[in-house]
Amino acid sequence: MDKKSDLTQGSIRTHIRRIAIPASIGMLFNTLFNVVDTIYAGNIGTNALAGMSLSFPIFFIIIALAHGIGIGTTALVSNALGEKDLKAFHNYGLNALALGILAAIVLPVIGKVISKPLFEMLGAQLSTLNYGMDYINLIFMGSIFFILSFLFNSMLSSQGDTVSYRNILIAGFFMNLILDPLFILGWFGLPKMGTAGVALATVIVQAISSIYLAYKVVKSNNFNIHEFRGSKLSPTLWFDILKQGIPASLNMMTIALGVFVINYFVIMYGGDTSVAAYGAAVRIEQLALLPALGLNIATLTITGQNYGAKKYARISSVYKKSLLYGVVIMTSAMILIYPTADFLITIFNKDPAVIKAGTDYLRIEYLCFNTYILMNVSISLLQGLKRPGIAIYVGIYRQLLMPVIVFYALGSVMNMGLLGVWWGIVLINWTAAVFTVLYTLKKLKDVEIELTEQNTTMDISEIESTD
Repeated sequence: MDKKSDLTQGSIRTHIRRIAIPASIGMLFNTLFNVVDTIYAGNIGTNALAGMSLSFPIFFIIIALAHGIGIGTTALVSNALGEKDLKAFHNYGLNALALGILAAIVLPVIGKVISKPLFEMLGAQLSTLNYGMDYINLIFMGSIFFILSFLFNSMLSSQGDTVSYRNILIAGFFMNLILDPLFILGWFGLPKMGTAGVALATVIVQAISSIYLAYKVVKSNNFNIHEFRGSKLSPTLWFDILKQGIPASLNMMTIALGVFVINYFVIMYGGDTSVAAYGAAVRIEQLALLPALGLNIATLTITGQNYGAKKYARISSVYKKSLLYGVVIMTSAMILIYPTADFLITIFNKDPAVIKAGTDYLRIEYLCFNTYILMNVSISLLQGLKRPGIAIYVGIYRQLLMPVIVFYALGSVMNMGLLGVWWGIVLINWTAAVFTVLYTLKKLKDVEIELTEQNTTMDISEIESTD
């Protein structure tokens, strides 16, 4: 393994910066990509914006599966690299690719069955439903490219390379700036496709991204084409990847279901206008949370390699430093967002009702920003330690179980309406964050004992072999 991709040596602070900063910049352009989509949808009309907002939880099904297989691959490949086992590196890569292709075959079928009933269940108006269906149907058809992008990026990020993904996300943003109006507005004689044009532009960009990232994997220092060709499909490795990835997928799916729950109560208390406001405000929130995503990737990758190398002190260090950096950055974002919330919402929609609802959301939800750091960095650490199971329980608690209880209690029983939903999110996130951190600290202590015992055994074996 080359020195640059070896995260078991050198400064933790340097590794975090080298991995997290490019990842965060890449995610910035990925979010701006989605912001552009949202702006164009808002210009089509409020119903188009609401339709796309309602479609995002369904879109999350694709992202959840891709994310889970990608997280499982990153954790196992990082461990293999930490152990200097390049054969395992290639075996996991091949089997992850096979799992991804299988998922891409199944997803469009699932999408065809569930999309319309889910829109109808939320009580979307006919125009909103049609806009949402136009968008999500094409997204499901192109799901193979989303999955491949995640998988190839996981192979790169496990080696400490987040620059390649950053580069293609930046390029994808600029491609989308051209493709969105081309298909939405029907430039150069093309038909006006509305929200379907937004989806088509996204699929084309993802296809190009998959090709570029595959090329970068093949050219990476740890990849050997002959070793890869010699790898074999293994049900055991499939199980290993799924064991690591399913909790992450289920956690993402609870986020999707959680957005459905939020949308349900938002429609109940505020109607389609409030849904449009929520969709716009979440985009702004996502921009503020970008550093957390970069820190997540850095924490997972560095932890994975050092767990494979049995270096507890470095694992503990990356956790503390990632949390510290994240809290400083998020607190700064809180200070910036509160006074500018109303202006930020007007970027997406000029409707006074949308601006009011979106501003109310941001000026309450900014109190949650540090909870995302506490939860996500902790879960990323646990994934790197091959202990990913807690993610699903945290997801169920904060996305499904508590929202149904708390939103109704605050919104209806206490007659707070839409504000009850916003304050309920704050309450739920902070209780989930405290629990997650306490659980992670306990598991870190268990890992310290485990690795100390293993290192002691190795030292004894080395002494005996030299006698």
